[in-house]
Amino acid sequence: MSAITLRLPDDKHQRLKILADQRGTSINQLLNEMATLLLADFDAETRFRLRAERGRGKTERGLELLRKAMGTS
Repeated sequence: MSAITLRLPDDKHQRLKILADQRGTSINQLLNEMATLLLADFDAETRFRLRAERGRGKTERGLELLRKAMGTS
């Protein structure tokens, strides 16, 4: 396991602490969960791009649909 030093503005740190407390978890676990979600999104897009390259070349339309499904239009 690796350790990371993350510098955040004090107000953002305080808000993360409140959020973690409300969820009954630590800031560390909260950030770990956020990283997992971001990596899952990244992996899904990467897999899609690889498959689209092997497909019929409709990558942009497919990515548009993927972004819409993920709510990141």
